[in-house]
Amino acid sequence: MPNMCRIGDITVGPGHPLVLIAGPCVLEGGEIDLQIARSLAVAASEAGIPLIFKASFDKANRTSLSSSRGPGLQEGLRQLSSIREATGLPVCTDIHEPDQAREAAPHVDLMQVPAFLCRQTDLLKACAETGRAVNVKKGQFLSPQEMQHVVNKLETAGCQDMMLTERGTFFGYQRLVNDFIGLGDMMSLERPVCFDVTHSTQLPGAGQGQSGGRPDRADLLARAATAAGVHALFMECHPNPSASSSDAATVLDLTVIPELLRQVVAIRKALVSEQSSPAATT
Repeated sequence: MPNMCRIGDITVGPGHPLVLIAGPCVLEGGEIDLQIARSLAVAASEAGIPLIFKASFDKANRTSLSSSRGPGLQEGLRQLSSIREATGLPVCTDIHEPDQAREAAPHVDLMQVPAFLCRQTDLLKACAETGRAVNVKKGQFLSPQEMQHVVNKLETAGCQDMMLTERGTFFGYQRLVNDFIGLGDMMSLERPVCFDVTHSTQLPGAGQGQSGGRPDRADLLARAATAAGVHALFMECHPNPSASSSDAATVLDLTVIPELLRQVVAIRKALVSEQSSPAATT
């Protein structure tokens, strides 16, 4: 179905509610991941927004070789399955290598291709062939229009449900910018578009052996992207951001999520109301 992405019982796209993809950057282990999932589920339910829980079993593109990467494929998939069973939420995780796609498919509802890997043909093909929905993050080095090649590869490999994600574009060294004209251009590719709120605040390589960030601007970007008409928002969060195993400089404090969701849902309702008003159709 053009311009729609079905993920479990959730449909992302025009005419459907704004969707939230959220969770820790990487699986933390123990009870904390389930705590995050349940807290997000309450916040999303109160805001009336569908939720997909996201966490990675491996972060293969860390700045330092000594950085924590997560529990690995087998243990990570076991943990994701446990969270999905305990909460009833659809789950999303990053896929870095073609062989991981087939193993992950029974355990997840949405496969995510990281930005740095968005041009990897074998990876896109492997994800598409599982029959699962696929979310591809636009490389920081690509124009929005070039994501058409990603769409073509997924379609040719048989993917029925796909989504594209904006996460910022390189602006010189250690800086990302969000091009909202480009965001509109990517939405014109007629596939649902997600806006990655937290990674868009990243300052790549600006920390001591890790990336820096400006999480204080995350709410601004979330509101702006919602007003621009995106179909989903992506946010990483943690009850203690400074202790997060990955992306500690950009993940949001879990306590700010409920209010931020109330704000974006209000913006979404106003946008839909304006688009459906008689004045908008004359």
